[in-house]
Formats: sequence, structure tokens, C-alpha cells
Amino acid sequence: MIIMPTSRATLAHKLIHGDCLEVLRALDEASCIFADPPDNIGLGYNEFNDRRPDDTYVAWLGDCLRLFIQKANIVWVSYNAKWSFALGMIVDDLLREHKWLEAKPCVQVYTFGQHNHHDLGNNHRPLLRLRRDDAPLYPDAIRVPSWRQLNGDRRADSRGRVPGDVFDFPRVTGNSKQRRRWHPTQLNEDLVERCVMLSTLEGQRVIDPFAGTGTTLRVCDRIGRPCTLIECDRTYCEHIAAEHHLKPQGPGTKLFLAS
Repeated sequence: MIIMPTSRATLAHKLIHGDCLEVLRALDEASCIFADPPDNIGLGYNEFNDRRPDDTYVAWLGDCLRLFIQKANIVWVSYNAKWSFALGMIVDDLLREHKWLEAKPCVQVYTFGQHNHHDLGNNHRPLLRLRRDDAPLYPDAIRVPSWRQLNGDRRADSRGRVPGDVFDFPRVTGNSKQRRRWHPTQLNEDLVERCVMLSTLEGQRVIDPFAGTGTTLRVCDRIGRPCTLIECDRTYCEHIAAEHHLKPQGPGTKLFLAS
């Protein structure tokens, strides 16, 4: 069977301006959620307050994860290492409550991290995968050249290898071609693509509850997955809509659709 690539016109991307939890509760289920929540470290977002009390923020993270696993077969969460212990306790509770849930810890590593002169610098960002135990994975879609292939070993698997749970992708810094300077933070598109490709087939919907610069939409548009973005900041929505030719559905609307 020949699978024809999905045309951009049939992808039906959506961008919704609003609170992620309120909007997500009203949406249909999707195949995958990729979430990069605010880190609560005082970043200079346009409207969002990124400096809430720690217990308030952790409780909110728990609310997010509980809703995410109800709305998608597979959930990816990229988060600041500062919250690893708190998030671990949340995940432990979820695993006890839901026997059908599986958790896999992964990590993004990068050479040019946030260094300091007083302690070990931060050169990683945790990446959590929550998966319903009957949700399929597609490892053949993310194979990469193996060491044996690259070094001419005839024992090499011609398909390459399935990469491990350490994601070696650089941070999107100021000189990166991916960088959108109107937003304070941004994930690497290749990292998002690997997660989405492992978790979905072409044509299956992906939700990003924290749209940011629209990274997940750019990835989904490239690989043929319809994407629903949620973003609480109207200005960021307008930037994303302009880049991707998403049209507001009436004056003052909270919904932007692919034209």
C-alpha cells in the first residue's frame, strides 16, 4: 500500500487563545500531547506570571498531568530540572492511581548549558513520557545511523538504530536559526519531532497546551500531523497566526484556523 503524503490543506491546524486547562477540557482526545510548561523561574513572558509560590506551581503541574493523560494516548512533558523531585512524586501518585499508565523518564542534554562558577552547571532538561499501556509506538520512524553504519562495519543493521532515552539536541539560543526573538524561551524542533514521530502516525492529531513560539506546529506541519495549539498570551497567538497563515474566526475570536 502506498501512503500519500498529507497535504497542508488537509491538516486543519488550530490555535486557541485561552487557559490551557479550560480549553483542553473542552477538546476531543488526541493521539499525543507535547507540553513544555512554564518553568516558574521568573522568565519575562509578555503576560503570564512565571513566579508563583512553589506549592501553587507544583499543584498546577499535577492538575496539568492528570488532565493530559485523560486527553491523549501519549504525553510528553519537558520541564525544568528544578522540579524533578516534585514531579516524580506526582508521577508516582498517578502510577498508583492508574494501572494502565506507564512512565518513562528521558532527558535532553546539551553542551552549551547554563554554567556558573560556584557549582555544576545545568546541561540537561528532563523529558517525561506518560503512555497508556495499549498505545502503540513507532520506533522505526525515528531510526538514526548507527556507529557501525558510519564506520563501514558490515554487521550494521541497514535500517540504522533506534536512539536511546538521552536526547542530544542543543538549546535554542540567540544565534539559532530556529529562534523567535519575541518569546523568552523555545525548544529544539528536532527534539519535538522525534517525540511526535515515535508517538503518532501521519494524520493523527497532536496537542500542545503551551504554544509558545509555535514549535510543535512547525514540526507537525513538516511531518503531516494536524496540530492544536493552546496559548494564553494573545500577542504570542498573533505572532504564530501570522507565521502560519492562521485566520481568526471573526472579530475578537479566540480561535485561529488554517486558511
